Amino acid sequence: MATPKPLRLGILVPSSNTALEPLTTAIVSSLAPLVTVHFSRFPVTKISLDPTALSQFNTNGPILSAARLLTDANVDVIGWSGTSGGWLGFDEDEKLCQAITDAFGVPATTSTLALNRALDSLGVKTFGLVTPYLDDVQARIIETYSKAGYEVVAESHLGVSENVKIADIDEATLDRQVKEVMEKGKGGVKAVSTFCTNLIAAQRAVRWEEEYGVPVLDTVATVIWDMLRLKGWARGTVKGWGEMFSI
Repeated sequence: MATPKPLRLGILVPSSNTALEPLTTAIVSSLAPLVTVHFSRFPVTKISLDPTALSQFNTNGPILSAARLLTDANVDVIGWSGTSGGWLGFDEDEKLCQAITDAFGVPATTSTLALNRALDSLGVKTFGLVTPYLDDVQARIIETYSKAGYEVVAESHLGVSENVKIADIDEATLDRQVKEVMEKGKGGVKAVSTFCTNLIAAQRAVRWEEEYGVPVLDTVATVIWDMLRLKGWARGTVKGWGEMFSI
């Protein structure tokens, strides 16, 4: 009997990100050899609202060139493992996905669009937001979600703009941030998102879910969940990484 062709996931990575590749590989490891994951980088070093930083995510720029390199590996689906849609607007992520599909003929998704689909699947409109970002970036993300009909009822951010330094944030700090949003939310937090793909946070999701009783939607994990969904994989195929994979 012929060995079935593996599902190849193509992931777009910010060049200064050191967290998402190990986490992504760990999340899909239980699916090997039926699922393999492949990465392509493009330049991203700073997260801010200044024009130079915003231009890093230009749909027609290096990000599309990085996607083209993934298609050399005949990937089946492409995911932008990044949260820029939170401050640029969800429509920018939609445009990127459409551009990838139009140019290369494969479906595409992003961490942010996947987060929104997960929230909708859970019936959640009020959530807590944990990020490492600057004040104005955080405010823009909250505004973006508000305009789309969601409410960030509690938030915590750290004021970091240099992307490579985000991966240095330790678990104790993340634990404190999640606790902070749960306490601030006073029962209104129906889910928590750790919203940045350079946070080493996905491995804490189950522990936080057990402690606080709400789903934890990490943006490294959301894009994987949505890529598998797009290719028809059944829920529950990934275990140990949070409630999201059972929806």
